[in-house]
Amino acid sequence: MFIEHLYHIRVRVDVIRDGFLDDGHGDPSLTPGLNSPTRGQNGERMERYSRKVFVGGLPPDIDEDEITNSFRRYGHLVVDWPHKAESKSYFPPKGYAFLLFQEESSVQALIDACIEEDGKLYLCVSSPTIKDKPVQIRPWNLSDSDFVMDGSQPLDPRKTIFVGGVPRPLRAVELAMIMDRLYGGVCYAGIDTDPELKYPKGAGRVAFSNQQSYIAAISARFVQLQHNDIDKRVSEFLGRFFLAFLLFCLP
Repeated sequence: MFIEHLYHIRVRVDVIRDGFLDDGHGDPSLTPGLNSPTRGQNGERMERYSRKVFVGGLPPDIDEDEITNSFRRYGHLVVDWPHKAESKSYFPPKGYAFLLFQEESSVQALIDACIEEDGKLYLCVSSPTIKDKPVQIRPWNLSDSDFVMDGSQPLDPRKTIFVGGVPRPLRAVELAMIMDRLYGGVCYAGIDTDPELKYPKGAGRVAFSNQQSYIAAISARFVQLQHNDIDKRVSEFLGRFFLAFLLFCLP
């Protein structure tokens, strides 16, 4: 089981501009598949993935240079992992790392080289003592950052909450479904991403269409994020549940 580092939970209320959102973003059938091309109105190629890619299940004796050599065929990259600079280690301490590619096209080339099994991507990597070990490749699709459940509803900052401690693999549609199942009235959910690499920061926003659902969410103070692999992914740390604390600030 590949488990990403769990960061300290921070909470606040995020503000979303008033206005309506396009209904198309809320339709899962409009989300392109892994290998389908994305083109702009003029036919130009559009970015579909973050240039930051998670790779998990690495051999325990593989170092930074060997990871770089394993993936440099797809394009120029830098290998990183949490607290790398402070630890001064050449080995990923928890068996996973991040590949920071210079070009988004490198990510698409990496995906094309992967083997897909049960909806997950794998690639074989070798280390000094282990040959051809399958590792999980987990790209972030930019279309998973936002999900509109009800495009007829305007987004009201006074009914929007910030959710901290969101697992990195959780998509906006999954966050929306979880919160709507618990409190109802969800019209939008978004995953916060960093501006440069557009990779999830471990936080999100949820907008409600009515005051009752909003009050119910902020009154609960925490929620259980259980959804398919997300529940399994954090179960080893928190006994099959993940706490995402909610803090609110009334206008």
